[in-house]
Amino acid sequence: MGLLAARHADWLAQLRAGAQQPPARPRVPLWWRDAAIGSVEPEFLDRIGLASDTAGPLLWRTGQGWHLGGELTATLGRLALALREAGLAHAWRDEQLAVRDAQGRMLGTVERAVVRPLGIATSAVHLLALAPHGEHWVQRRALTKANDPGLWDTLMGGMVPATDTPEQALARETWEEAGLRLEQLRGLAWGGRLASRRPRAESRGGGGYVVEHIDWWTCVVPDGVWPANQDGEVDEFRLMPADEVVARLLAGEFTTEAALLLAAAGL
Repeated sequence: MGLLAARHADWLAQLRAGAQQPPARPRVPLWWRDAAIGSVEPEFLDRIGLASDTAGPLLWRTGQGWHLGGELTATLGRLALALREAGLAHAWRDEQLAVRDAQGRMLGTVERAVVRPLGIATSAVHLLALAPHGEHWVQRRALTKANDPGLWDTLMGGMVPATDTPEQALARETWEEAGLRLEQLRGLAWGGRLASRRPRAESRGGGGYVVEHIDWWTCVVPDGVWPANQDGEVDEFRLMPADEVVARLLAGEFTTEAALLLAAAGL
């Protein structure tokens, strides 16, 4: 049994319950053909107009929710631009994420900036790292990050773009965030998959809803190997003893995802 489960069971139960929350306000499905690909607050898209194309309307509402027409990636691209122009998109990334049906089949792609207001499920990867003597390698997120600036996080965490498998994203993000190649690490092992559903306030407009699946790995960073950020998204790396990690978790200094994953890994 880890420190969190042994000493802070109530806090841990509250953390896990917070990762499985219904929307703060009612939402309706977002449909493409017969697939529910996300959800939106009922009135959220009322202010967005998408002109019809030669095949018919691109955005309309019924008693079952909101519907998208046309080719999915193209229509979502137009919708994302319209949301940005209306000030309803999050930080624009020019990064396409996969849009999947309930069976996991990829139907198209969407700009990352609009996945939360549209309630579209995302995939992410995280790497939890120890030093040989048991300290935890953690990073402090850059103050310029759109989400959770300045909070502590796992050694690496990032989205899986539409062009990557989780394993490819793991390798790429580990280099970009920590300057490490997977071949430098010892005992790299898949830890599991964590699912999270919870409301998230967006910077503008209606509330967002997080639907995310996180694949996570564990490893040991050998002595003499030091993380070094490559993309400007990390302010510092630090080796923390387990007791300090726990204290900072309880103080709310880690991201929710990092807290959930550290608990899942047995901290």
